[in-house]
Amino acid sequence: MSTDGQGSSHWFDDEAGPVVRPYAMTRGRTTSAVQHRLDLIAVVVAEPHADDPEADPAMSPEHVDIVHLCRDTPQSVAELAAELDLPIGVVRVLVGDLVDGEFVHVNRPVPPAELPDESILRDVINGLRAL
Repeated sequence: MSTDGQGSSHWFDDEAGPVVRPYAMTRGRTTSAVQHRLDLIAVVVAEPHADDPEADPAMSPEHVDIVHLCRDTPQSVAELAAELDLPIGVVRVLVGDLVDGEFVHVNRPVPPAELPDESILRDVINGLRAL
């Protein structure tokens, strides 16, 4: 522990800043109600009609950051984790909170099994060229 010139002790490294454990950000939770829908490429979109998350006392600074990032441009869960420098599991729980609070919604990508077959797309392209 280091002390500054005034004799108070620091619980953090001056270069690293304060350290907050990931479980503290999620209040010890490792899952959320919408956890099953939040894979890495799920896209998080801010609700345009949602109240300001800063006005809600239950929202942490990380919740507010997620909403602000998604207001500018929809972000994938992986992009949010990278931008906020947080573990994926923490971001999933925080996004789940925001979905429950109706600050954001999640758009899931189309599963590969539901995409049209490549041969069908080729037939469509060839048919268009023949016109």
